[in-house]
Amino acid sequence: METILKYCSGGIMAVLSILAPIQGLIICAVIFIAIDFVTGVTASYKKAQRNGGVWAFESEKAWNTVTKLAFVMAGIVLAWLIDFCILDFMNLRLANIFTGFVCGVEFWSYLENAADISDHPLFRKLGRLIKKQIDKKIDPEN
Repeated sequence: METILKYCSGGIMAVLSILAPIQGLIICAVIFIAIDFVTGVTASYKKAQRNGGVWAFESEKAWNTVTKLAFVMAGIVLAWLIDFCILDFMNLRLANIFTGFVCGVEFWSYLENAADISDHPLFRKLGRLIKKQIDKKIDPEN
């Protein structure tokens, strides 16, 4: 039994060592998603308080975050594998682009949550400013 555990742990470590170059990307995405989750729960609570409603933590929404995290981590790994194993001669940095997109979306959500939590116009203005900049980059003619 001990030998089987040694081989299993060695195999797991071998697979994880292949992913060592993207550990920073994975950690970054996990941090952004975790902060969005915490601020989202807090914003939900604040909205319920303001509306005089009853607030309850919904495990279904928490599981949605876990599912999202799993898909994001798989996406980072898959994008990195394309970069590293298939198109290594092109230096596309798809994993960085994918992670940047995910973190940008989570940051946007964080700003919305911060606006709901604090009810401060600064966060609403930041959200509008970022949206305007993104729209300008996507469609420069507008």
